[in-house]
Amino acid sequence: MSLQEFLPTPEFDEYKEHFKDFFLLDRRDDGVLFARAHTRGDSVKLSVENHRALGQFLKTVGADPENELLVLTGSGRDWMMGSDPKGFEIEERDLEYWAYEYAYKDGRINVSSLVNDLEIPTIGLINGDGYHSEVLLMCDLTLMADDARIYDLHYGISSVPGDGIHSAFQELLGVKRAAYALLTGEAIDAATALEYGMVNEVLPRDELVPRAHVIADHIMRQPRTVRRLTTQIIRRPWKKRIVDDLDGGFGIQMFGHLAKGKAVHSDDHISGSGDYVREGRRTPFDQ
Repeated sequence: MSLQEFLPTPEFDEYKEHFKDFFLLDRRDDGVLFARAHTRGDSVKLSVENHRALGQFLKTVGADPENELLVLTGSGRDWMMGSDPKGFEIEERDLEYWAYEYAYKDGRINVSSLVNDLEIPTIGLINGDGYHSEVLLMCDLTLMADDARIYDLHYGISSVPGDGIHSAFQELLGVKRAAYALLTGEAIDAATALEYGMVNEVLPRDELVPRAHVIADHIMRQPRTVRRLTTQIIRRPWKKRIVDDLDGGFGIQMFGHLAKGKAVHSDDHISGSGDYVREGRRTPFDQ
């Protein structure tokens, strides 16, 4: 017998409770984990706290060997169309500290953990309109509600789009389409997202989870080692993109924030920037 024992790995019941204010978790007997991000049971509202919780959650899921596949989605009618009204007060009080801790460090961890810390297949379900869709677009497979739209608001709120959304858009859309989406705030509807290759399937909202179960059943038919090693093959483009692109993009965005000397994450900034999406317009300047 070894002189040392294994350190314990995370227990599902414990982290299900630990993350309950950020993710509602359910795991099938075969290890397929369903996670619904939420803010008080409804659609996610961006905050410093839930921004950090995402990376912590992904690392915990990846450290639990009982997890065999992750399905990640949101709650409510949209993915992320607003900000917690008080969710950035600490950033505003000490911008230099939180520009690093919240935006640079946590943001990089969120994106890189999805690709590097999970060695299990991932399925993202875009349940509605929203920004920071890179979290779902960078899953191995992505399904999208037929009435949902993807857009990026950063440029429209005087922020540089360098915190991961640029990596997702450039990888999936190519240079020209990504440039248009990032500069104009283009709202990409589900049919267009499917045509562009951003998502794999488009379905009515209430069919997303049942379809994810069907796909998970298919993936789970193969041996554990095959499933896990296959993720290493299909994620190679994302791994290269992150190594080449992510830190630099975040650094440029953070320089922009600090050079201006003020935060841009207020609810007025974020919620207001999505008005044209709610009105069914393609871009802010279309009437």
